[in-house]
Amino acid sequence: MITSAGPAVALAIVLGLLTTACGTNTPPTGRPSVAPASSSVQPSASAAAQASNPPETPSPSPARTIDQPVVPSNVPIAPDSARVDLTLPTFSNPTQITNPLFPVSKQESVLFLGHVDGKPFRTEVTLLPFTRIVEWEGQRVETLVSQYCAYLDGRIQEVAYDLYAQADDGSVWYFGEDVGDFENGAMVTKEGTWLAGKDAPAAMIMAATPKVGDVFRTENSPGFAFEEVTVKSIDQPLDGPTAPIPGGIVVSELHMDATTENKHFAPGYGEFYTASGPDVEALALAVPVNRQTGSVPAALTTVATGAGRVFTAVGSKDWKSASAQVRTMAATWAAYKSGGIPKLIEPAMNGALTRLARTVAARDPRRARLAALEVARSSFDLQLPYRPATEIDLARFDLWAAEAIVDATAGDAAGVRGDAFTLSYIRDRILGAVDGPTLSAINSHLLDLQVAEIDGDLKAAAAAASMLRDVVHAS
Repeated sequence: MITSAGPAVALAIVLGLLTTACGTNTPPTGRPSVAPASSSVQPSASAAAQASNPPETPSPSPARTIDQPVVPSNVPIAPDSARVDLTLPTFSNPTQITNPLFPVSKQESVLFLGHVDGKPFRTEVTLLPFTRIVEWEGQRVETLVSQYCAYLDGRIQEVAYDLYAQADDGSVWYFGEDVGDFENGAMVTKEGTWLAGKDAPAAMIMAATPKVGDVFRTENSPGFAFEEVTVKSIDQPLDGPTAPIPGGIVVSELHMDATTENKHFAPGYGEFYTASGPDVEALALAVPVNRQTGSVPAALTTVATGAGRVFTAVGSKDWKSASAQVRTMAATWAAYKSGGIPKLIEPAMNGALTRLARTVAARDPRRARLAALEVARSSFDLQLPYRPATEIDLARFDLWAAEAIVDATAGDAAGVRGDAFTLSYIRDRILGAVDGPTLSAINSHLLDLQVAEIDGDLKAAAAAASMLRDVVHAS
């Protein structure tokens, strides 16, 4: 069912997931009791006889198979003989995900860039600082929670909270997702949300050691959420953010409408590249795998600081200062970009700087301020290898609060609504990075922003967004 939800509803949904997760993030620790070593109880004669002639070890129980849902006959699924995901897995240490092709427990922050429907597409994937227990097939499995935020043409398009755990054999399993899709800043549907044990079986998201021809279903609820992948090649070199990456795999993903798309996975990165027709989403940067030593390059700091100064100057209609700052930023970037820039972020920065120069020259206040925020966002992307991921997310939070001010000033209610949603999701990433009073202040001003948007009071929305920026700057 398609519904429309305001930001306050989204906050309730997110906080509900957070409450559930935090309330159940410790797996059961009970152990079977054993007799004390110093026990004076003597074995009976029959017990002694059994000890001297122990019974034969019983044969292991046959492995349990996972009940499979029925798939419509028009979907060209693979035969069961090719499937590697039919046996029920066990989970002794599920949050320690060591599978190099899906290393969720080591993915602090991942950035994807690409284009969909001819528009720029951006995805931020973040490991969140809490877990969630899921009950499935008699097991209570602690899962990691990974947040997926996708932006189309600079606006929020989809957010999902994905649940993952690693089985004892090294395969990684998908235990569900809480997903929301957006249009014009509003959540229009949660279609695709599912939970293992309630809506569908858990699904293998990555085999332990994929081989050509292996088949597994990464989502396994036909008509609801279904994907089946076939491994097409292994040991493939892939073109990484700054250098080639050996040992990648390529899979073909089948959907319910019988269409397929190719996906690449790379060791240390996980999902790496997806293409469906003209639409492409590719990994641009990830930490810690792309972590760099040393301090943030001075040029990146200059560009980010300059973007903030342009934002302020344009707000004051000081076009002379804004123009001078843009020239300084462009010269600094031109001198810096000659080496080692992740290949997908460089054109993003180039385009943002070009738009900034053009809109400042045209004295277009709204577009110039949005372009300044875009430049700053690319600069913070490039700073990610040098700084803690939570610091970058705090900076991104500040940029979205600034964007809310721009949208509110322009009377763009849909923009403010989407900004409020985005801020609430980024807030979940920084829970462990700010102290209690700071988090309380963020939550309070974020709620003010959401209520103001719902009431149509964009002046109050701008004021709340400004207070959010003040809190971040003071933290």
